[in-house]
Amino acid sequence: MTTNDNSPPPPDQADHILYDMPVSNNGARCRIILYKKNISPKQVTILSPMTLGGLKSEEYLKLSPQGLMPCLSIQKKTEYGIDSLAESDTIARYLLSEYSTTPSFLPNHPKSNLITRWHDVYLASIQGCLYKAPSRFPVGDYADRKSAIAAYRKNWDIIEGFLGDEEENNDDYYGANYLCGNEVSLADATLFPSAVFATFMLPKFDTDLNHPQSPLPPKVTKWFDNLRTNDAVFSKVYDEIMDPLVNTWDSKNHRWDDIRLAGLRDVAPGTIFDKILSGDIPASIVKEDEHIFAFKDINPAAPAHILIIPKDRNGLTNLREATEEHVDILGRLMVAAGEIARDESLG
Repeated sequence: MTTNDNSPPPPDQADHILYDMPVSNNGARCRIILYKKNISPKQVTILSPMTLGGLKSEEYLKLSPQGLMPCLSIQKKTEYGIDSLAESDTIARYLLSEYSTTPSFLPNHPKSNLITRWHDVYLASIQGCLYKAPSRFPVGDYADRKSAIAAYRKNWDIIEGFLGDEEENNDDYYGANYLCGNEVSLADATLFPSAVFATFMLPKFDTDLNHPQSPLPPKVTKWFDNLRTNDAVFSKVYDEIMDPLVNTWDSKNHRWDDIRLAGLRDVAPGTIFDKILSGDIPASIVKEDEHIFAFKDINPAAPAHILIIPKDRNGLTNLREATEEHVDILGRLMVAAGEIARDESLG
């Protein structure tokens, strides 16, 4: 009787177990490495965290204290004195060190490391703004979804700038090339899964659905489309991620139906406050900053009657519309109210 060398062995017989799921864009960089290097299931087998009871199970948290994917369980004895690794970049670099077969993924290439690091610190850290419920806010340094999405787009533009003029001036540059030339790099493995998320999710937040905005900047789009269509491994990972996004997150669970700026949009008509903010109606301004606008009521019910409104209503047409995403602006309104109340010059 023969066995298929690529069939997964019993977990206790594998050198490593990568706990991951197909939709995991951070875990996908590790899967790209496994597939590109033809690392066998005996060397690294992939299992769902559900085999240990889920991300928050006691057994999984022993391996990954934050309860996040991916996580690598190191089954064999090593010189490092550790039995598990969390965080995708750490896992990816361990795999590159452990399995030196080609391709190398250019672990010391400055441009690859710059893109990878920028992605992990500034892009992936706020990517949850595209799919997390309001109760999961703030995301990174951003208190609301609108500002987080703006920062997310900005960081794609910054990565676009890292690609340089050579790529921009050569129409054929991405015909058979990767981010750092003719060889696949860790930057490709890192950035591609997030580009899958961006191209699927960002269009849901377009402000004008009749004139959609490109989810990715031009050079990144060209690179992404090339890998998706011309590289078998990247195409495989694209399908792995997209299947649960389309069939489970979207079609089955309707994940975006209750997310503001996507399924939930501010379609309420303009109010008198919108006209005051636009300057169509003059106002006696008491206090103004980036976030709030305070002015004297034209029909005061008290000697000092000041109204304070957000500059960007962001769906907050009345308090009944308030969600966790409005915590920051509601707090700013309250602080402004306290400052104005202490201003004796107002009466």
